[in-house]
Amino acid sequence: MKVVALADTHAPRRWKSCPPRVAEHLRNADVILHAGDVCVAGVLDELAAYAPVHVVKGNNDGPDVVAPETLELDLGGLRVAMIHDSGAAQGRTARMRRRFPTADLVVFGHSHIPLDHSENGLRIFNPGSPTDRRRQPHGTLGLLRIENGRLLDARIVAVT
Repeated sequence: MKVVALADTHAPRRWKSCPPRVAEHLRNADVILHAGDVCVAGVLDELAAYAPVHVVKGNNDGPDVVAPETLELDLGGLRVAMIHDSGAAQGRTARMRRRFPTADLVVFGHSHIPLDHSENGLRIFNPGSPTDRRRQPHGTLGLLRIENGRLLDARIVAVT
């Protein structure tokens, strides 16, 4: 299963329409995860044209973005949790383990800082933002490959 992870697209200020380098990855996706700050529901409609979308609510999402604060799902046997704001960097992995005790992977956003970190059997993954890089050198997204309940590959890819 090929999964594209996004966060913090911040439409329409930053995401006018799907950027071509993002679309290249979406064309091959089986599933899309969006870790919040979509801002307007039209982005979800645009993403759904590529693959099924799972989304959590971000702090900048408008009332038209209907999404839960957290989400837990099974993707090809891998237990995945999603949240927009995972809190401070200090103690993040332990905090996410307490919040999602059965998760193998937690996908989050909010900071716009890409992160792929594993600790004590939990992997936490922030794909960064493809459109609002802030102090990062590039806009980014995440690519995950899942097979038989295992995360075989997780990469953060520059798209700007």
